[in-house]
Amino acid sequence: MGMDLTTPLDDADFDAAPRGATQSVYRGIMQDLEGHRIVPGQRLVETELASRFGVGRNAVREAIQLLAARGVVDTSRNRSPAIRHLDMAETMEVLEVAAAMTGLAARSAARRFDGMQHAAAFNHTMWQLSEAGALSEPGVFSQARRRFYRMVLAIGGNRELQRLFPAIGMHIIHSQFQSPQLQHVRLADYQAIYDAITGKDPSAAERAAHNHVENVRRIVMQLSKAAATDAAP
Repeated sequence: MGMDLTTPLDDADFDAAPRGATQSVYRGIMQDLEGHRIVPGQRLVETELASRFGVGRNAVREAIQLLAARGVVDTSRNRSPAIRHLDMAETMEVLEVAAAMTGLAARSAARRFDGMQHAAAFNHTMWQLSEAGALSEPGVFSQARRRFYRMVLAIGGNRELQRLFPAIGMHIIHSQFQSPQLQHVRLADYQAIYDAITGKDPSAAERAAHNHVENVRRIVMQLSKAAATDAAP
């Protein structure tokens, strides 16, 4: 059974987060990452998380294991858990996978787009994304971005893609490489993807998705070079 366009596009629904105490920790860490309150490489201390969320340490461990399975947390041996930090090679690998999967998602959505069935919900999702893009709150934009992709996946109807897509490490990249320029480019790119999908043009939709990831890659490389120059003696 695919995603239901009539259900609320909330974070738990998109992330398939666990319920109860584990969910509180899982979602709290994700929201902190998207809101830039924690950063890639930062250690996660079980006792601090348990106290903060008012849960037992077992719930914290379960949430950390689920986030590790999703690629958000690094639980390498002999180290305390930490938010995953990508080196440049890993970043390029994530972007390579993202290009393929985002292109497939956009192409599938354009092929199956039905104005009577999808237009109202998709229009509202794009409006929410545009409104969030005008704000300086990174967490708000990240939530709107997830809703946009969830809508694209729902329209496309590919259940295996719906299952795999949230595991792409783009949330780590957006947290690790922070720039107003990146947010501005993403918003323009999402508009191009939206236009191609609603225009029922699969080739243009796939091309717009690939262009989007390429734009992210270009800005990430610029930011990385600037950081290396600033760090040089």
